[in-house]
Amino acid sequence: MHSVKLASEKFTPSKIVCVGRNYAEHIAELNNETPTSMVLFVKPNSAISQQLHAEHNGEALHYETELCFLIKNKQLAGVGLGLDLTKRSLQSALKEKGLPWERAKAFNGAALFTEFVSCDEALAYQFNLQIDGKEVQFGDTQLMLHDAQQILSEISEFMDLEDGDIIMTGTPKGVGKVTSGAIFKVTLQAAEQTLLSHQWQSR
Repeated sequence: MHSVKLASEKFTPSKIVCVGRNYAEHIAELNNETPTSMVLFVKPNSAISQQLHAEHNGEALHYETELCFLIKNKQLAGVGLGLDLTKRSLQSALKEKGLPWERAKAFNGAALFTEFVSCDEALAYQFNLQIDGKEVQFGDTQLMLHDAQQILSEISEFMDLEDGDIIMTGTPKGVGKVTSGAIFKVTLQAAEQTLLSHQWQSR
């Protein structure tokens, strides 16, 4: 089982609950319809990886940078950043047929996370992704269609969240294909302070 860290404490998520279509500009860039209710799907613990890959079983992967929250005592306890990796072509084919997305979203290595820091719900968080030094994604909690507390409340209506479970809150515009050898650097900020940064090199 894969683990993540909040400060000096280690947690083993039983699951990752992901929100789709939570930024208007990302919905537009993929030509998706704006949903009338929250879009939720789940990744298993086996999806967590420390290594960023450009492909999985010969299929190209696309990156989506997301603000993430770690759960403790049924509450939002930690905040960090993650990469939600997607087999975009496969996902599109599955959606056209009205089939589930798991083959395109829940494969081994489909989720990478930074360490988590204690979160403060009163703060507005901003984050970005740079690839080889160029900013390609920027997100802000004020641009989200559903905020973290709304997401937690909706999930909790039908699913128990255990200590260490992670909520991925959706990606802003700027998603794209992972290329081998690229340096991915993510940074999380709040109140004009950098809370954390992390980088991966893709293989």
